[in-house]
Amino acid sequence: MHTAPIHIACAGIEKVVATRDDLGVLLRLLARSGTGQPITSYTTHVNSPKPGGAMHVVLVDNGRTKRLADETMRSALHCIRCGACLNTCPVYRRSGGYSYGHVIQGPIGAILAPAVDLDAHASLPFASTLCGSCADVCPVRIDIPAQLLAWRARSAAAGRLPRGYSLLFPLVGWVLAARGRFAFAARWARRVQRLVPAAWLRGRWNPWTRPGRALPVLADETFREWTQRTGKRP
Repeated sequence: MHTAPIHIACAGIEKVVATRDDLGVLLRLLARSGTGQPITSYTTHVNSPKPGGAMHVVLVDNGRTKRLADETMRSALHCIRCGACLNTCPVYRRSGGYSYGHVIQGPIGAILAPAVDLDAHASLPFASTLCGSCADVCPVRIDIPAQLLAWRARSAAAGRLPRGYSLLFPLVGWVLAARGRFAFAARWARRVQRLVPAAWLRGRWNPWTRPGRALPVLADETFREWTQRTGKRP
């Protein structure tokens, strides 16, 4: 046997499955949601230690019981780590899973990380468009966008937001609140992007471009402008 004499397995308390029948459902759900496979190919079953060896199972809490008592956030413990939310998220599809400094990738990581360390991960819930695609594909129906919004509010209430947010977001909200202001801002954003050298946008001050990523080029016209120009409707 290739197993070690002493086998130590660590798992979060939410990973405990009641019966083998439940395990069968879980494994089929995980494989289909994660990779589209009919069965999983990376699950290991161990029922006892090797002869003369020992096996220890360590159940880790690490704040999970506190999360369980939180009615707003407890459903995040249902996560089976399939990665479906990561695969569908427009933010993480562009940036990659580990772009935001937490071991659990994607939108689910953005709601799990603040529960572990809000000081270190207060900005993660803001790395989202709130399009709702993650909730649509989640096989266990976690309302990730609602929890992202809740964590944003908690981060703000705890004073964990960067100082510039208090100035920037009211301005963005004011622009988005009126169609005319939004259209005006969109036109000028295109002009500014064409006039400003790309090297200026890739400075050390801009964390979005530090790893070598380039900002996407804005379209020549918005969808509303296109429909007005062509007279077509979707």
